[in-house]
Amino acid sequence: MSDEDYRIEEDSLGEMQVPTDAYWGAQTQRALQNFPISGITFGRRFVRALGVVKKSAARANRDLELIPEDKADAIVEAADEVIEGRHDDQFPVDVFQTGSGTSTNMNANEVIANRATEIYGGEVGTREIHPNDHVNFGQSSNDVIPTAMHVASLEAVEKDLLPALDSLREALEAKEAEFDGVVKTGRTHLQDATPVRLGQEFGGYRTQVEKGLARLDHVRDHLSELALGGTAVGTGLNTHPDFPEKAAEYISEETGVEFREADDHFEAQAAHDAMSEAHGALRTIAGSLNKIANDLRLLASGPRNGLGELEQPENQPGSSIMPGKINPVVAEAVNQVHKQVVGNDAAVSAGAAEGQIDLNLYKPVLAHNFLQSAELLANASEVFGEKFVRKLEANEEHVERQVEQSMALATALNPHIGYDKASDAAKTALKEDKTVKQVVVEKGYLSEEEAEEVIDPEKMTHRGILGSDD
Repeated sequence: MSDEDYRIEEDSLGEMQVPTDAYWGAQTQRALQNFPISGITFGRRFVRALGVVKKSAARANRDLELIPEDKADAIVEAADEVIEGRHDDQFPVDVFQTGSGTSTNMNANEVIANRATEIYGGEVGTREIHPNDHVNFGQSSNDVIPTAMHVASLEAVEKDLLPALDSLREALEAKEAEFDGVVKTGRTHLQDATPVRLGQEFGGYRTQVEKGLARLDHVRDHLSELALGGTAVGTGLNTHPDFPEKAAEYISEETGVEFREADDHFEAQAAHDAMSEAHGALRTIAGSLNKIANDLRLLASGPRNGLGELEQPENQPGSSIMPGKINPVVAEAVNQVHKQVVGNDAAVSAGAAEGQIDLNLYKPVLAHNFLQSAELLANASEVFGEKFVRKLEANEEHVERQVEQSMALATALNPHIGYDKASDAAKTALKEDKTVKQVVVEKGYLSEEEAEEVIDPEKMTHRGILGSDD
């Protein structure tokens, strides 16, 4: 760099050359040199959460008269710009860094301090508003980063994932109603089974998503706990006794999501069981979406030599060599999201179980993987519902022909002629290419009227014994 391209900033280790147009300072610059590992940096959700934490801390410290009001106001204004996304390019530190996330906390402190100094009327780099003494007052990376983790994670769940899943639930519910009258062959072990209504299968999918929504509801309480106020090891050294509660109230106000001080600051910094628990819910939801996507791919397989019970949307040409081929590309994308979330869950569960004594040292990777999973699931749910599920159509004529040919219709005969005769009727029907109904009449097991009453595919989709007097 030429002399015009950089300025000199200092930290406890000495001077560093920092790009002139950067708001970050010496510690961030050192991190850029120390961690050229993945090129992956924290995304919008986490950077926003850092801004929320720093703004709320400044407001709490201003109320407690621990920071001069004019300097606190400048910090709040600079933090607002971070929250709005105006300085996302000023957060270049790699996710794979110090396990406490100190580099990212100092990145936030330096960016906000330098921008606040400008707002205050000073020059960048002069530290008129200090990154440690003002922006980080009463805080430590060890409580700031887990606080930002919980804020970002719960915001991602509340504002992105829950609405997307609810949209998918609505799409499935609409198809459940639309397909309620479509009677089809059920399948267990991928073999013909007793009839089921297509709407009943979609009701099962809708319930899976509803239970996923309920699982997310259960993780709110633990994710709402904030480590802020524990400082270095959980004791709260160098912070005001009222600071954690005040800061949590401001964080709740800023986000519109309810947060509170951690039940135990030592647990909140030394362990991240809440992140593991919450990501477990994401993994389960990903599994639900995978099951639904796989089923819909099977039901739409064909169009002539597969199951062909559903007609899938023509989202894009499916092959570079086979003309006219259409693939279930959106469902396949959902399948791939599931695999990524499972991988992320392995990283989250392993990282949450690690750390030594008073600090978990996997905070950055925990935050990154959780937020990626939440974003992938939210986007996949939205796309899956709008571009695939809502566009599905039932192939009713094909389904009706199939169900009439099913040997599994013989199941309804069990209470009337016994399992052995019903089994004989099913085998004969298959061997002679006849329907079960034809065979039982020919063999004299039932009259035509009785066979019509007992072997009714639609009635077989309801609980009860067909043809009984009850």
